Amino acid sequence: MSEFELISRCFLPLTGNCAEADGLANDAAILPGNDQFDLAVTLDSLVEDVHFLASDPPDRIGHKILCVNLSDLAAMGARPYGYLMAFSLSQQRGGGTEIEAWAGQVTAGLAAAQATFGGVLFGGDTTATPGPTTFSITALGQLPKGQALRRSTARAGDDLYVSGSLGDAAIGLVALRGHLPDLAEVHHLELIDSYQLPEPRLALGQVLLSEKLASAAMDVSDGLLADVGHIAEASGLKAIIWEAQVPLSVAAEAAISVNPDLRDLPFCGGDDYEILFTAEPAKRALIEAQAEALKLPITRIGRMDSGSGVEVLTPDQRPRTFAQEGWVHF
Repeated sequence: MSEFELISRCFLPLTGNCAEADGLANDAAILPGNDQFDLAVTLDSLVEDVHFLASDPPDRIGHKILCVNLSDLAAMGARPYGYLMAFSLSQQRGGGTEIEAWAGQVTAGLAAAQATFGGVLFGGDTTATPGPTTFSITALGQLPKGQALRRSTARAGDDLYVSGSLGDAAIGLVALRGHLPDLAEVHHLELIDSYQLPEPRLALGQVLLSEKLASAAMDVSDGLLADVGHIAEASGLKAIIWEAQVPLSVAAEAAISVNPDLRDLPFCGGDDYEILFTAEPAKRALIEAQAEALKLPITRIGRMDSGSGVEVLTPDQRPRTFAQEGWVHF
């Protein structure tokens, strides 16, 4: 049973078809707030040596565990409000002053991320575990009443966009594990930064919502193909991606030139935390203007069409196949 089959068969019935859960089909649930705001609520768990490495600098671990949750809020167009955190510390890490220093650096990373992106800690839980250290964060964001960006509202004929560049984090993990010894140091460090220090695109998400630029949106966490597939399935459409238009950083291009086996990672590597969205063609000039104002590259990489599934077209219009669409959680 795949992850999504498990969710559909076992967990979806627990929602009781409530409107707030929206079929478990979005980056966050929408709960009623007050007369002006609704609350976007999301939860992510990060497990040592699965989502971050035990050897990663602890302040960077703190940054990442919060920012991957804030990315879900960004995808809905929400503004961070606060979060709850459950922290399960591995007994294999020992104890005493060493653990106190490590945890202090993790919280320093959390504090820095809060200062940059917003939100405060509301509470949580701490436990010990014989397994790997695990963090679970429930993040809350504020949305204008009755408004949110969703996956299920793309339309046939819409353009398909993505912010930033893709593949950097997945290639950064390869570099961090020592598998790119011939890559220039500057590119090596840039790619590792992308893996350890994701940046939630909160300003972009809020603009897409407030200016009504996007018809549908989500963040890219499991890989471009997998996440485009989520929008396509939720909207009942087919997505067409132009391979040549998928944005790569200079560092990613350098890594791929050193090791061509990495060429699939911008499509299926995951951990990008960019915003993927659809928009009607009439909005192209407005989107270009916002990209300039935000100083953030936003690239039109394809379109939505009638049908189903995801198709990647090479420059000569041939379909390209991939061994795997994206990150598989189990």
